[in-house]
Amino acid sequence: MEEAKRGWDEEPVSRRVFVGSALAGSALAAAAGVFYPLARYLLPESKSGGGKKETYSVALNEVHVGEARFFTFKRKPALIIRKTQTEVVALSAVCTHLGCIVKYHEEAKQMQCPCHGAKYDQTGRVLGGPAPKPLTPYSARIEAGNIVVEEA
Repeated sequence: MEEAKRGWDEEPVSRRVFVGSALAGSALAAAAGVFYPLARYLLPESKSGGGKKETYSVALNEVHVGEARFFTFKRKPALIIRKTQTEVVALSAVCTHLGCIVKYHEEAKQMQCPCHGAKYDQTGRVLGGPAPKPLTPYSARIEAGNIVVEEA
């Protein structure tokens, strides 16, 4: 019975123990803030994903020929370009130079990075500028009146 009412009768924590615990907790939080993003960067996401592929679908009549539509795919910006009545392309909208979001220019039929001027054609190939590699392509097809995008 004596142990059941313990709690308020315990010896108070000393200031030194409290400050030490608070500093240790702060150091752990700071270390987690540094190492978590570093680990996410160095350890790529698993490709298996439990066998489930991410998909995105939009009605075919929402993207007209010659237009592009931006959307989020795999938690990143992407775009669909409808080149012809029967041909669509899906690409990452993240510039491969420094990660800015590219803009689509209908009249030039190309994407351009607003940050440093890298240019890409409708297939994501680098046309000019500082971009070191093409935009990441995704698999896109027209199916039952929809444009369906999947991982390539």
